[in-house]
Amino acid sequence: MSAEKIEKKPIRFSNLLLGAVLNLAEVSTLGQPLEVTKTTMAANRDFGLLKAVKHVWSRGGIFGFYQGLIPWAWFEASTKGAVLLAVMSEGEYQFRRLGASPFVAGIGGGMLGGLSQAYFTMGFCTCMKTVEITRSKDAASGVPVKSTLQVFKEIWQKEGIKGINKGVNAVAMRQMTNWGSRFGLARLAEDTIRSIRGKSKDEKLTPVEKILSSIVGGGLSAWNQPFEVARVEMQSRVKDPNRPKNLNVISTLKYVYQGHGIKGLYKGVTPRIGLGVWQTIFMVSLGDYAKEFIASFDKPKPVLK
Repeated sequence: MSAEKIEKKPIRFSNLLLGAVLNLAEVSTLGQPLEVTKTTMAANRDFGLLKAVKHVWSRGGIFGFYQGLIPWAWFEASTKGAVLLAVMSEGEYQFRRLGASPFVAGIGGGMLGGLSQAYFTMGFCTCMKTVEITRSKDAASGVPVKSTLQVFKEIWQKEGIKGINKGVNAVAMRQMTNWGSRFGLARLAEDTIRSIRGKSKDEKLTPVEKILSSIVGGGLSAWNQPFEVARVEMQSRVKDPNRPKNLNVISTLKYVYQGHGIKGLYKGVTPRIGLGVWQTIFMVSLGDYAKEFIASFDKPKPVLK
């Protein structure tokens, strides 16, 4: 049996641009509504899914589901998508070159990509998105509603860089386990489908098979929801007099568990599963096809006689 061919995909500007475009498309469609819904549930742990949807709708109708999209989600998506696809592709290739299986290489590449995007740009963007989604907007109180940039300026003046990066370690733990699970499980699902369909390792899957693999990888990756709940709690503007000050990841998990048990640690997991599936379809399935399309321009063209 011949050795499996491992193709090197170079990191170029086109790959960075591709990751940014894919992530922008993801967040601008179903991504942000699912993000807003699961963040609302994680911050208000007495909310069920229906109550969370009604609450978000009350804050601006359909536009309520796109709170935080501009500028924070767009800036986050354009930068984190580029970082994720570039670092993940290089990491996955290097792990495969060292002899790792597609499953292990997918986990390794995804973890490296998730960590890189968390500390590069996601810290303050995620924090500001959460501030935008969870802060009070009670116009009936007579208090003028502050703009997003005004809130950003206040946090910067009061707490500096630490304030706008609050919860970044929880973000890093979430992203590392997120994309490690998503890429790894998606690659495992691809291999399983190849085995069931009698395809060789080098044989390409159909678009439906690729999307099905991403659904499996994205859906099962929601096991790490406690990190997401901790991240939201640390960044939330929902006022709770019982919440301890100077929270870190461990103390936040303990605080949530003491108040709401295991159920509280998994609050918002339903929209999170939907979000995981949607993101994985874009960044794994569509990402693979788009990288192949770009790579095709590097192949030598046949000489016409």
